[in-house]
Amino acid sequence: MTSGDWVRFARHDETGIETLQAHFEGHAFDPHWHDTYLIGVTEQGVQRFSCGRAQHDSTPGQVMLLEPGEVHDGDAPTPGGFTYQVMYLAPQWLDTALRDLFEQVPDGFQLGFSAPLISDPQLARAINQAFMILHQPVHGHPPALRMVRDTALDHLLHQLTRQAHWRRPLASSPMPRSVQRAREFLHAHFAEDIGLDALARAAGTDRFRLARAFKCVTGLPPHAYLVQLRLNRARQLLARGLSPVSVAAAVGFADQSHLGRWFRRAYGLTPARYRRQCSNLPD
Repeated sequence: MTSGDWVRFARHDETGIETLQAHFEGHAFDPHWHDTYLIGVTEQGVQRFSCGRAQHDSTPGQVMLLEPGEVHDGDAPTPGGFTYQVMYLAPQWLDTALRDLFEQVPDGFQLGFSAPLISDPQLARAINQAFMILHQPVHGHPPALRMVRDTALDHLLHQLTRQAHWRRPLASSPMPRSVQRAREFLHAHFAEDIGLDALARAAGTDRFRLARAFKCVTGLPPHAYLVQLRLNRARQLLARGLSPVSVAAAVGFADQSHLGRWFRRAYGLTPARYRRQCSNLPD
């Protein structure tokens, strides 16, 4: 991060929705993915990010829509950097909320977006309204009335479904068997020191074919995918109040500083700050 960068983060306990407002100049964050839906709006400047093997430039008022598992990065290509606000919606919460609001939700399907970057002023306003209500405590304001919050979230969901479609989960999509086996092995053993040879044996292929196929399917090489699994688990444990030291050991990082370096590169804030703002516990 540069001296001009800043990040403001909050987590709403009841819904689990995380809100983040940030400003970056130059390189913002490395390629990574989330296990949540990401919806956000660029407030100022140009936010350049790669997603789905394409590069996108988000300008003020444009909406970013990313599904769980979509690999993306972030850079500021113009002087002055960029400012943006994003909300992270847990798939379980979103599924429950949509089924409460809409009768026609097909079983076995999940929400998908047609494009990672769109221009939709109505949706942008709905995101901004819900974001400000959930993010208020960061600015020292008292939490909004429950009914006000619920109304803003319902309006957001109504607007969001105009840009969404129902699709089968990624797990049911065609994927080389070797890559599927490798992903399953990494998910089951993410806290272990896994070598490429061991991963290839579990996948039933050799390390060179696996490395090429894995990156082609997931957008990340196996080692980077493993780091993301560890970071996602670290976020969960930190949000529960576990210390960065114990979290680093639990998810497979060599030490707290190793966790901290990867965490900042992916999310723009330290594990200690993330824990503090999720759990209200001291460092």
